Amino acid sequence: MHYEGNIIRPPSEANSILLQVTVGCSHNKCTFCGAYKGERFKIKDDSVIFEDIEFAAKYCKNQSRLFICDGDALIIPQKRLVPILQRIKERLPWIERVGLYANTKSIKMKSSDELKELQELGVKIAYMGLESGDDITLKNINKGADSKKMVEMGKKIRSAGIKLSITVLLGLAGKARSNIHATETGRVLSEIDPEYVGALSLMLIPETPMHRDYQNGDFELITPDEMLKELGTMIATTHLTDGLFHANHASNYLPIRAHLPKDREKTLNLIAQALQGKVRLKPEYMRAL
Repeated sequence: MHYEGNIIRPPSEANSILLQVTVGCSHNKCTFCGAYKGERFKIKDDSVIFEDIEFAAKYCKNQSRLFICDGDALIIPQKRLVPILQRIKERLPWIERVGLYANTKSIKMKSSDELKELQELGVKIAYMGLESGDDITLKNINKGADSKKMVEMGKKIRSAGIKLSITVLLGLAGKARSNIHATETGRVLSEIDPEYVGALSLMLIPETPMHRDYQNGDFELITPDEMLKELGTMIATTHLTDGLFHANHASNYLPIRAHLPKDREKTLNLIAQALQGKVRLKPEYMRAL
């Protein structure tokens, strides 16, 4: 397989075939993220992509899922993305699910019919970084969309039959807006009603704008207990029809996997016990991105 730069994939795609179709991220302006800094976004040549599909056809017959990398593969024009998916379907007929990253810009660029076409060609799940439902926080981190646009585009891709996994980031608003960040994120998640929510805990990346703000005293990082309180508020205000809310990423202090709404009270009780010191938190040295 031909890989360039950093290969980023969701934790749930750990056992998937990783087919790199783009390099970098089409937005690449979020203040907290250092994954693709200094890397210019590009779509790889079809010849390289199709060669990698042939490699997978020969050597990846035991994997039933495929994830299209990198930061935002949905941004690829439909006339190029469709042949890639058709080739995957033709050469890897055992693949049950294709996943990819999406953002509000790339979803907006696709018509509802185009999204349905992608779903019919195997795209069964998309991963979207909401990060926060608080408009001020979204502006501060240079996300490129407000909460209204997040809701609109989240509903749009779900209406095409593509499952949606949304990422949120604990601690992103700092100390001053922590509670607002939690409640507004719960509101937006409830409006979109995704199948999956993944909560990560903020870890400052050196040389990012947010890290520089922290060093200059312009951003106050909250404590582990405050992150847990934020998580509790977020879960308490998130009302999903039938979704999985998990906070079991390596960055989290307390692993959580909850089906909402049925596991809400049990999960809130677990968080309360952790805040009382009855449940041990992950030590700082074991956290990772």
